Amino acid sequence: MAFYESEAQAFFAATVAVDMTPLYMPFLSRLEPGAAILDAGCGSGRDARAFREFGYAITAMEPSPALAALAEAHCGQPVEILRFQDLDWSERFDGIWACASLLHVSLAELPEVMGRLARALRPGGLLYASFKYGQGERERGGRRFTDINEAGLQDLLVEVPELALIETWTTADRRPGRDDERWLNVLLGRCSH
Repeated sequence: MAFYESEAQAFFAATVAVDMTPLYMPFLSRLEPGAAILDAGCGSGRDARAFREFGYAITAMEPSPALAALAEAHCGQPVEILRFQDLDWSERFDGIWACASLLHVSLAELPEVMGRLARALRPGGLLYASFKYGQGERERGGRRFTDINEAGLQDLLVEVPELALIETWTTADRRPGRDDERWLNVLLGRCSH
C-alpha cells in the first residue's frame, strides 16, 4: 500500500495507456452486453474506463486512496477505496476483472480473498485474474508479489470450491521493455451450487 500511495502518479503514468484489448476478449466474449463488472484493484482506472465505454455497468475498487483518486478522474466515475480482504458483496456481479491485482495478496490470504470474490459473483459469473508467472512469494521494489503457475493455481482452487477453472493462458507483459516478463491469465467460473 505504501508503494502505491507514494508512487501513484508514476504508476498511473506507466500503466494508463497500455493496450489491454487482447486480454479483454476472452473475458468480455462470455458476458452479456451491459453486464455488471467489478474492476477489482483497478489501478489507473484504464480497464474500468474501457469497459464502461463498451457499455458495461462498472464498479471499480482500489485499496490505495492516492491511486483511487487518479483512477476516478481517468474513468469518470467513483472508485471505492476497498481492500480485497474487506470485500463483502453477495451475488452482485456478472464478471470480476482482477488484472495484476490479486498478485499483491499473500498466498495465505488468497483462498479467503478468492472466496470473497466468488461470493460477489452471481452463479455462472466469471472471474479474470492475472499473476506474474512463477512460484512463491517475493518482495521487489517495495511491493510484495505472489507468483503463480498452473500447479500453484490447481492447489489454490482446491481451497476455493466455489470457483471452477475455465481457461488459463500465458502472455508476455504488454508494457514496453517488459517482454521477458510472463503472466499467467486465469478465467474462472462461479459454480451454481
